[in-house]
Amino acid sequence: MSREIIEFVQELERDKGIESDTLIEALEDALLAAYKKTPGASRHAVVELDREEGDFRVFSIELPPDIEERLLEEARERVLTELEQAEEETGERSHVLVQDEDLEIDWSDVPEEQVKRADVTPENFGRIAAQTAKQVITQRIREAERQMMYEEYIDRVSEVVTGIVQQAGDRNNVLVDLGKVEALLPRSEQVDGERYEQGSRIKAVITEVRSGTKGPQVIVSRRDPELIKTLFELEVPEIADGLVEIRGVAREPGYRSKIAVESHAQGVDPVGACVGPRGSRVRMVVSELRGEKIDIIPWNPEPARFVAKALSPARVREVYLDDDGKEATVVTPDDQLALAIGKEGMNARLAARLTGWKIDIQSDSEFAQAEAEAAFGGGGEDEEFTGRCAAILSNGKRCPNAALPGSRYCGVPAHQELAQREIESPDVEPVVTEPEPELEALADELPPDAEAVGPAVPEPGDEPLESEAPADVAATQGPPATAVADAEGEVDLDVSHPQVAPPEEVPAGIPVESASHDGDDQASASVAEPEDGSSAA
Repeated sequence: MSREIIEFVQELERDKGIESDTLIEALEDALLAAYKKTPGASRHAVVELDREEGDFRVFSIELPPDIEERLLEEARERVLTELEQAEEETGERSHVLVQDEDLEIDWSDVPEEQVKRADVTPENFGRIAAQTAKQVITQRIREAERQMMYEEYIDRVSEVVTGIVQQAGDRNNVLVDLGKVEALLPRSEQVDGERYEQGSRIKAVITEVRSGTKGPQVIVSRRDPELIKTLFELEVPEIADGLVEIRGVAREPGYRSKIAVESHAQGVDPVGACVGPRGSRVRMVVSELRGEKIDIIPWNPEPARFVAKALSPARVREVYLDDDGKEATVVTPDDQLALAIGKEGMNARLAARLTGWKIDIQSDSEFAQAEAEAAFGGGGEDEEFTGRCAAILSNGKRCPNAALPGSRYCGVPAHQELAQREIESPDVEPVVTEPEPELEALADELPPDAEAVGPAVPEPGDEPLESEAPADVAATQGPPATAVADAEGEVDLDVSHPQVAPPEEVPAGIPVESASHDGDDQASASVAEPEDGSSAA
């Protein structure tokens, strides 16, 4: 029988990957515990296996009294230390009586010549060994299988798996059968509004694997952004082949998501590849996410253009960047402000997460008013307006001409009259002047960083009423509505205008190309028109 145990141990090592040395040590420990329960058992003993014959032998251990007392003292200290650590972890004091007979001493460091060994193997020890070996081997096989299962799933973290719902409830955790193990879908990882019926198939992301006494516990999620990324990898061959890369994902589970895609192959449209013929590919992803809307954004290495495109489907006119604070001020047409902010700030919040920039969204009229307030605030001119004519055109923009030496105005007759009136009446309130057509056209062609507002004086006989100023620079009642979203997803609505950051690169009229799908049978693409009114294909 003992020889059969050795052969079975070797077979387990080949088939289950359980090391024979580990299994034999477990057998020896179990047999020693069984021996100590027999009447007349030695106080100190050891069980050894003869690997040639396959027989288990029990040897009693006798030590010199002084060495035995020293080893017992070390064993007592070891037990006390373990009890103190347990009390610190649990916060509860325990009273345990430990006798010397229960202590296990370690005599491995004692010289062999000082240790007396004697064979005390019981006559019926073969039967005890067979029964114990069966129990130990069965237990070790289960532990090995659990460990192998744990190692298999720990390597699959962030992988999307398909399972069958075994148990579900409106407010309870959901158990999902993955085949080999049951996964747990906690309430915190479920999507609001989704119902999981027993027997239905779902896809989820493995987020965590825990080791337990009954096997590995696999935690899955339906809210993780990795779910969208993996679903697109399954549906879009260009992504699986590396021709198209998903650079970022921002998600409001159950409502809307934005993904940024980039092409690594010439002639491959990343947005079109993800949308698919007649929207077939993105429709499959939306169906798996149960109607969640998806915006597909082309990634751009230029932050200003990327921020503008991330606010799709809204059209953006200008983007001002502050690299130091990683903040972006976005100017949109008046009729696009609400669309850029989105419902409860969702569109701005997702764009901030996707780009990693804090985004301040303002309309054209709000931005012009902020410029006017900054120019008429008495704080002096900005460096970018130094040497420029101080006249304000009817479109709310600063005259592009250079001021004459010793004057704040250019040589245009109408502006020279303003200069003369300013000399005669220096305290007169400035108003907007009617520009010559050539100057107005020239001002429209200037880059955004040359746009500004400045003081001017009225013509004789004109009534200096603020109501005569154009709508985009006229004073409004109360602070204008804006939205500020940061990369953490926080959106601040209805705030007053912040200071516009000094522009470094201000791309005006940036075309925004993107695609979105809302769960219907049609996928739509939005293209922002440039500022000059021309359309971008």
